[in-house]
Amino acid sequence: MSDTQPTTAAAPKRKGNGSKYLFLFLIGLVGGIVATVMAMNALNQRKDHFPDSVMHVQAWHLGELNGKVKQNRCAATDTLPHIKTLRTMADDLDPAFPGLKDDPRFSQHSAKMRAALDNALANPPVSCAGVTTVAEQIGEACKACHQDFRG
Repeated sequence: MSDTQPTTAAAPKRKGNGSKYLFLFLIGLVGGIVATVMAMNALNQRKDHFPDSVMHVQAWHLGELNGKVKQNRCAATDTLPHIKTLRTMADDLDPAFPGLKDDPRFSQHSAKMRAALDNALANPPVSCAGVTTVAEQIGEACKACHQDFRG
């Protein structure tokens, strides 16, 4: 055999790096998702939850009033605790939305809400029709404000 003659032995096949790159890509993707979730949670924790909390508590108590009507449990002992809590929470409307405190429409809506609740406390409803009327007045005050400020 001469030195110029090519060898007939097959060269060893090189294994591709594609699986390594796919694995690293998946690790990076999972790490990116975890980092994004952590960042979103951190930003959410910095958010002021007070306005949402006030709205949720008021919605729950209004729902309870409507539930009492459906259950035909409209005695003052069943409904006044919810009306009192709604009235207390109505005092938190203005502090919950400090950006709207100078808007006369917002002040009118919150005053209308407090007036309806003050009237309900001064003349407690003793029948389901009375509770329905109070709940409708509260709902109208909520709806009017939401139409003006939530879009």
